[in-house]
Amino acid sequence: MQPVDTIEGRAIPFGAANVDTDVIIPAHWLKTVTRDGLGKGAFETVRAKPGNVFDDPEFAGASILITGDNFGCGSSREHAAWALTDLGIKAVIAPSFSDIFSGNAFKNGILTVELPQEAIDRLLEVAQTDPIAIDLGAQSVTTQFQDRFHFDIDPFRKACLLDGTDEIGLTLASGDAIEKYENNRAGALPWLDTNRERAA
Repeated sequence: MQPVDTIEGRAIPFGAANVDTDVIIPAHWLKTVTRDGLGKGAFETVRAKPGNVFDDPEFAGASILITGDNFGCGSSREHAAWALTDLGIKAVIAPSFSDIFSGNAFKNGILTVELPQEAIDRLLEVAQTDPIAIDLGAQSVTTQFQDRFHFDIDPFRKACLLDGTDEIGLTLASGDAIEKYENNRAGALPWLDTNRERAA
């Protein structure tokens, strides 16, 4: 996954609360065998309405989504994070997130930023006309109007996002230790390898 440090530019001022994963990516899009192209189905029901913010040229290419409380509730489908990534979203700012969605977002390199509703309201206002900047290192969201909002983040998730390291990368980084353990185990418990060979 790509490292996340600073994300800046226009943000989509969505603002809706209790957006579930079926709104983020409807169920009929789950038949795909690839992550590519899911952005076309992202927020399909919202985009069916004329004048929606997702198809407004003003926000074309925006990498930040500002939304309401309890974002990503509902089912645990990881396709929701995949759809956002394919849509170009690198960070979502909201007062709160579903735990499962937040975990899926993190595993797919999407930064979830929790801020109080007052800060969300201000950012929704600014996003209508001006860019927003997120600095993961400083754990802050700023505007060109001197707004600065601090956010908390789990230190482990922060380090992984800054380094661009996912779970596979973490495992590979421990390759030498894993190999040493396997060699020691094979010497101490050789029958485990024999049983594995018989099962094969």
